[in-house]
Parts: sequence; C-alpha cells; structure tokens
Amino acid sequence: MSYLKFDKKELVNLEYSLQREILHSNRAGTYSCSSLSGCNTRKYHGLLVCPNYTLDGGKHVLLSSLDATIIQHGSEFNLGIHKYQGENYEPKGHKYIRDFESDLIPVITYRIGGVVLTMETLLVEQTEQVLIRYTLVDAHSPTKLKLKPFLAFRNMHELSRSNLYANTKYTPVENGIKIKMYEGYPDLHLQLTKKTEYVANPDWYYDIEYYKEKNRGYNYLEDLYVPGYFETEIKKGESIIFSGATFEASTRQFQRKFNAELKKKTTRNSFFGCLQNSAEQLFVKTNKFTDIIAGFPWYNGRINQTFIALPGLSYAMDDPTLIKRILRTNIARLKDGLFPIKWGRFDSNHAAADSPLWLFWTIQKLTSDLGGSDNVWKTYKKTFLSILNAYKNGTDFNIKMQDNGLISAYHEGVALTWMNAYTNGKPVTPRYGMAVEINALWYNAIMFTLELAEKADDKKFVDEWMPIAQKAEKSFINTFWDGQRQYLADYCCEGECNHDVRPNQVIAAAMDYSPLTKEMKKSILSLAQNDLLTPRGLRTLSPKNPKYEGKYDGNEVKREEATHQGTVHPWLIGFFIEGYLKIHQQSGVSFVKKIMEDFEEEMTKGCIGSISELYSGNPPYEGRGAISQAWNIGEIIRAHFMIENYLE
Repeated sequence: MSYLKFDKKELVNLEYSLQREILHSNRAGTYSCSSLSGCNTRKYHGLLVCPNYTLDGGKHVLLSSLDATIIQHGSEFNLGIHKYQGENYEPKGHKYIRDFESDLIPVITYRIGGVVLTMETLLVEQTEQVLIRYTLVDAHSPTKLKLKPFLAFRNMHELSRSNLYANTKYTPVENGIKIKMYEGYPDLHLQLTKKTEYVANPDWYYDIEYYKEKNRGYNYLEDLYVPGYFETEIKKGESIIFSGATFEASTRQFQRKFNAELKKKTTRNSFFGCLQNSAEQLFVKTNKFTDIIAGFPWYNGRINQTFIALPGLSYAMDDPTLIKRILRTNIARLKDGLFPIKWGRFDSNHAAADSPLWLFWTIQKLTSDLGGSDNVWKTYKKTFLSILNAYKNGTDFNIKMQDNGLISAYHEGVALTWMNAYTNGKPVTPRYGMAVEINALWYNAIMFTLELAEKADDKKFVDEWMPIAQKAEKSFINTFWDGQRQYLADYCCEGECNHDVRPNQVIAAAMDYSPLTKEMKKSILSLAQNDLLTPRGLRTLSPKNPKYEGKYDGNEVKREEATHQGTVHPWLIGFFIEGYLKIHQQSGVSFVKKIMEDFEEEMTKGCIGSISELYSGNPPYEGRGAISQAWNIGEIIRAHFMIENYLE
C-alpha cells in the first residue's frame, strides 16, 4: 500500500491540485517542476530547466510544458491546462485526472470515457533529458495521441514575450525535431520512441499567468512559443515515450533508459523514504565541483545551509566519499577565514560570521564518516587553524575575538548572522555585536579542535587555545545568561543586551560542547517549547513580542520583514530535539516523536515528499518560500536518526 495518499475525489479540484507541486532533479543542476495538475503556477516551473554556463550560469526554462491530447472519432480531448488572466483555465485537462501516485515517480491516470491513459515523468540522472511515458491502458476505439510542446528559452527568473527575434526554424532529427530559439542556447531535441507525424504550426500563446508570482508581487504574464505538434496512433497496452533533451538521443534506447532510471529511484514508502528521496535530489555533481543546492527551485548554494544540512544528508546518502568531495569543494572557497554567503550565478560577498564556525560542527558530527579523529585532524587542521586565527586576530566586517574571549561581529548596515533579511537595503534584524549562536559555535569549535589536538598529542595547540576556551566559557555565561529571566540574551552590543525570545539560544543549548549547565539548558528549552514550538518547527520570534509577524505573505518587502520576525524555519527543530533528548533522554522520546509525526502531514502537501523553506508562524502554518530546502531536510533526517538511536 502506498505511503503517500491523495484524495482521488479532490484531484479534479484546482484548489487542491494547484497547491501540490512535483519536483525532480538530475543531480547535476537540471530540474523539472510543476503542479500536480500540470498547470505551471510559477515562472520557475518547467519540464526541462537547465543551467546555462554559456549565457550567465543561471538556470533556464527550455521546455515549459507539454500538452497531450487524446483523439477518438475525430474528437479531441486535451489533457493540458494553462491559466490565463482572470480565472480562465484553458484547456481544462485536470477534469480528466482520476488517480495520482508518487511512490517512485509521479504517475497520473486520466480517464476520458472508455479511454484510460497514464503519464509518468522522470529526469535522467546526470543528463539534461526529461522522459515522459504515455501508456494507453484501455480504449475501445482507434486512438491517436497528440503532443504539443510549449517553449520558453529564458532565464528562470525572467519571463518571455513574443518577439520578432526568436528563431522559429526547426530541423528534423530521428523521430522528432530540434529547435534553438536564441543564440547562446543549446538545441532542444524533441523526440518520440516511434516515427510520428510532425505538423509545423508555429504560434505564440499570449499572457499565460503564473498566479504565485502575482501573489508574490512580481511580473507574472508570459508568452510561450509552440512550434507545432506530434501526432501518432497509440494502441491499447502500448507505451510511447517523449524525450526533451539538449542532445539528440537514440529513440530505440528510450524504453530501456526509462526502466533503468526507474530502478535508481528511492521509493517513497515511508516518512524517511520521502526525506531520502528529497535529499538525493539536492546534490549537484559536475566535472568541476560537488555541492548541495540550498533549495528548489530558485536557489543555488548557501554555504552555511550546506554545512548545517550535511550531517543529516549524509545519513540519507551513506556515501562518505561524496561528503568529502562537498567539504573539499567548499573549503576551497575559504578566504581570510570566511566563506562567501553563496555560490552560483553571481559572485557573493563574505558577510557571514556563522559559516566558518558551522564547518567545525559539521565535521564534528561527521568525524566517524571522515575516518576518525586522527584523520580529521590531519586533513582539516590547516583549515581549522586558518579560521580560528582569523577570528582571534580579526578579519573582514570587524569579526574579531574580544578581550573576554568572545566573538563580536559589527559592520554598520550589514547582517552578519544567518538572520540576514534586508528591506530597502537595511537589515531587518542586524543583531550587531556578540550574537549568542555565533559564540556558542565559537566555543564548540575551540573545544572540538582541542579534543582532536589532545588525541593527536598536539601540545602546542592545546597550550595556546585551552586558556582561550576557559575564558570564553566564563564570559559566555557572564555576558548572555540572565538569571532573572532564566534564558540567554540573543545578542549583546556595547554593553547592552537584547532579550528577544528567539531560537538562537536553542542552538547554544544543543551544542556538544556548551558553557551552559543542565538547568540552564532545561530552562531555555522549556521557554522555546512554550513560545516558539509549532507543528512545523521553531518560530524565529515569540508571538508575545510586539515585533512578531505571524504570516509570511505579500510582496517582497513584507515577506522579508517577516522572515526572521516569527516565521518558522524547520531546520531549527533538529537542535531543539537534540537539546531536549540530551536532557530528558529516554523519557523525552515520546514527546519528540510527536513533533516528527507532525511533519509527516507535509509529505502530501506543498512539494510532494519534501519540506518547504519556511512556514507562517500562525496556524495553519502554510508552507512558503522555496518548495524543497536542504537544511530543513537535513536536520529533520538527523532528528529522525537521533530518535531512532534512543529507540534501539
């Protein structure tokens, strides 16, 4: 029986099907994404969206969608669907959907009278190719299948418009055509498993609407080009595979390739199976680098998110070599003790005081996978020292250890922590000075490296850094702990401390090396449970705070203002569960298991089988932002294994 269950009666309901999105990636930067109904609701949706290093390094929508039409007795039944201005949907192919399954890949079943047709879609791993298999399950009369491709050829952040510059010429290839609408793009090859009639019927379809972009305050109308259509007979029991690719493929190999790719997929037959399937899609392996996509569809990489996600993702992949390659890729980006905020389309500045310190935590959690303590010290000692010394002596953005052994990071107008949303060029939550999680990570980093150095008998390192660790431990309590409030300040600057109730202190309570006593940790986690915990993770600010924003919605400015002022970030739940289990151990398992069970509801909402980037802080905690986010998936997987370890 399938783990992922959908209400068959609701599949024809657009309010139901448009809110559920399907995502595939090829683990090399290419992805395919749309709604369950097949109607694109975002400019980021498309059947084949590929990186284009020739133009700008960004991802580009080549094949936007493919309308399938069933023809019987001269009557046509179009299974496609597009939204136009107003509430106009044309054609209305969603009304023929009768079933949907997504155990391995999405399988949609259509019924038109006595005709039953299934459609299965997958991306070929490490290849810019989407395969769509149509199978005529039942039919009582001669049947034809018509396929009409909608082309975009534009950056995923932009929208196409009809123009006189588009190259509308096509060239015949084996069982299909190839077309390149603009210079700088690869040819898009559209092919089928059998010889079909291709009818050139060039036309633009105007003002296709992406309502989710409209709701986000962005441009939302697009013109898509249709070069023509393919038409062929299809017999009962026959399967026809369509291929959209940036290269000419052997059509005789489509069926074999489809079945081979199917065997590679992780079955989504459990909560962990869904998370593992989503985790696998986040990895990017190319000839030049191996890394993690921070989130689909619009992110490339975020270094701090990569480090936070990696321990959990390593559980899903069980591939130490892959993890080592990702660490090697990112460590190469280190400059003056700092990492760039992101990698991808544009160069990024290094305004992130947390990323280097997360590296220590990541390697700490992965020590056994990386060959043990001795090997970790030999491999990463140079990197560790470069970061510790940069922070000790001072580096960019006034990131520097103070006389009390703690780290201050203060650059006017720049948000240097993970809470780095901006509006009108100014940080929403600047958190200048000594941030609580930065210093918890700093103390943990020093103590972890001291542990490694002591095992390696590196007396010089121990003699230099042990006094600093001892000073930082004492100063952390003196600086951040408020005995009256019984919790930690969020940050302190120039002698003044901010006591907004935020989840950053939960990170401090969860560290393997923490200056906090057990009673302090217990008090912090109790506060977080009462003020921050939701069924989707921890809020970024207590609802009791007048600055609290309970909904993440509206235009870009409103969304940025809410991002860290109450919006839920699911990745934080990993630290809450870790801290909670360290205190309550076996007696706390039933409580944290319930937290994880709440996340299971998300497997059939939003992006099917995955976790969204953000959730509103108020009920019903709607998913927002990117539809599949790496650090959320990684930390929920890590939490899953922490609980499993207590159940053994």
